Amino acid sequence: MKKSNLNSVSVIGLGYIGLPTAAMFASRQVKVVGVDINRHAVDTINEGKIHIVEPELDMIVHAAVTEGYLRATTRPEPAEAFLIAVPTPFSEGYKPDLAYVRAAAESIAPVLTKGNIVILESTSPVGTTEQMVEWLSAARPDLRFPQPGATEVDVHVAYCPERVLPGHVVRELVENDRIIGGLTAACSERAAQVYRVFVTGDLLFSNARTAEMSKLTENAFRDVNIAFANELSLICGKLDIDVWELIQLANRHPRVNILQPGAGVGGHCIAVDPGSSSTRRPRKRA
Repeated sequence: MKKSNLNSVSVIGLGYIGLPTAAMFASRQVKVVGVDINRHAVDTINEGKIHIVEPELDMIVHAAVTEGYLRATTRPEPAEAFLIAVPTPFSEGYKPDLAYVRAAAESIAPVLTKGNIVILESTSPVGTTEQMVEWLSAARPDLRFPQPGATEVDVHVAYCPERVLPGHVVRELVENDRIIGGLTAACSERAAQVYRVFVTGDLLFSNARTAEMSKLTENAFRDVNIAFANELSLICGKLDIDVWELIQLANRHPRVNILQPGAGVGGHCIAVDPGSSSTRRPRKRA
């Protein structure tokens, strides 16, 4: 396997997105330092094991750690590219809580150097990437970050959301198309160079705000369709109709594609999405 021109990556947040992403870079012989405040997760990864459940990931992490391409720590270290994949939960009143994003940005600020790129992957409300730049700028006034009207930049910044399905993360990280939302055109190109290390899907260029909104739109679309299938199941139950047969028949329409009913909205993303209706009111479950 040919080694990438990208020599080092730091992934901040080693959960269901961060760890598989770190493993993908490491499997391409890029030196990866994963950062997490969870000491148990750090120790487990450094033993070549995983603390989450995801098919195939355990073998990839074991190989990456054994070969010396993946290491975990609780404190950020210098790297060429920094990917932030931390939680963005809701606070009281369903307001997006960006405390983890801010903490991640401020934690990497001391080790940033000219030529770095910072990429936010966490599901975030529109404007978060620009807010992150403000936090970075305040912490490192000696570095130039992307700003309106700025012609020269020391550290590039982009928003590139993940769009993977739990249980298929390893394959979809590689094969799925990826939105590249740079704060400038140069930021987008630099981010694309990072993802070209392992992504075989198309890299779709846009700006950070559109990329942020696209992630929320995708999740909201899934949320609505899951809700429709589950509500349909409830109705069929009351009318003594086999919902599975009904959906199979309805899906024979050339423009209908109803999902299968399930336990409700789940996964690591949609249920905590700032744009997802499932977080705003209780959902009836089939």
